[in-house]
Amino acid sequence: MTTANRVELSGVLIEREALRYTPAGIAMLNARLGHASEALEAGLPRQLDFEIAVRFAGSIAARADRLALGAPVVLSGFLAPRRKQSKSLVLHVTDFASANRTDIQTST
Repeated sequence: MTTANRVELSGVLIEREALRYTPAGIAMLNARLGHASEALEAGLPRQLDFEIAVRFAGSIAARADRLALGAPVVLSGFLAPRRKQSKSLVLHVTDFASANRTDIQTST
């Protein structure tokens, strides 16, 4: 039996915490993504509008730290509990793309 836990979600970066490092030296960035779309359910359109917690780890966290708030992005990753024994889920991002290259801030 094959199991899958793969998510791809587009939206807008609406909140971002400060980049931090674990005791092992791994970069971590927690953020929130706002998503709005329409989906078909039982043949009828359904409006979707929600926020979801997202977590970036490792080198991808440093890349994500340069995203501007309000930046449209497409995230891919997997869902996992926020903490051990938690019922709350977080999207752990394994890759992302900015929908607009000008949304990535650069320092000069």
